[in-house]
Amino acid sequence: MTSARSAPTPAFSLGGGLPVRRLGFGTMRLADDFASVHPAPVWSPPSDRRRALAVLRRAVELGVQLVDTADAYALGGGEEMVAEALHPYGDDLLIATKIGTVRPSPDEWVLFGHPDYLRQQAELSLRRLRLDCLPLLQLHRIDPKVPLADQIGALKRLRDEGKVRHIGLSEVTVRQIEQASAIVPIAAVQNEYNLAARRHDEVVAYCERQGIAFLSYFPIAVGALSRAGGALRKVADAVGATPAQVALAWLLHRSPNVLPIPGTSSVAHLEENMAAAEVVLDDEHIALLSAPDFRG
Repeated sequence: MTSARSAPTPAFSLGGGLPVRRLGFGTMRLADDFASVHPAPVWSPPSDRRRALAVLRRAVELGVQLVDTADAYALGGGEEMVAEALHPYGDDLLIATKIGTVRPSPDEWVLFGHPDYLRQQAELSLRRLRLDCLPLLQLHRIDPKVPLADQIGALKRLRDEGKVRHIGLSEVTVRQIEQASAIVPIAAVQNEYNLAARRHDEVVAYCERQGIAFLSYFPIAVGALSRAGGALRKVADAVGATPAQVALAWLLHRSPNVLPIPGTSSVAHLEENMAAAEVVLDDEHIALLSAPDFRG
């Protein structure tokens, strides 16, 4: 006999401020030439701009309150597209962006955390997003060549100047979160995390204890895990959902501070992803999917 679970908590109060629905939207896949393997080019704005704008607007219609982008996506084109589609922003919409990565060519993602550069990029993000204050500004990656205190200090200065409300980090360890938190409150951490990639379990747990939002990027990435006869497919069939929906539902059940940010360039896929919020997994399903030796 299985033990039923209640639906996961639908919202999370990021930074102790505005509650946002936990299932957000990531804009990376809206760029042309998106590759499913690293490094993703994400170099040019979408050739079918109307389709991309329609996806963004439909996301908000479906209840998305957290939209994540970055200054590196299409060399700022991702931020411009968010503004074109959604500005003026609703009071319940939280726009998150990231800075700290240089794109000298389509195949290069170069970490650059010089404080002056970070402050300049924040100013450009403000202009492209048509904002006076960035609701959530994340350090895209920590540059190992620049003291962490200098990088976080630049973000703190922006916060002190009223240009940033909340500060976040991306692809970090617990130790790095602790070091940054000693300088300024960290409201969010964005790491890759999904059924197939769970190396950040410790970070998820730490963020939950500290009340920090954990933004899971590439949250679906099920690939071969969705094969016929596999555990993921069996759970999906049992609950009447798709493997992708179960992958997202597992994240929503994983911890109340996990905010998946799936991206897509298709309205149909967007609607499928958003329906994952209605998928309820029981204890047996959670145990199966969460097993250390889970292989789908």
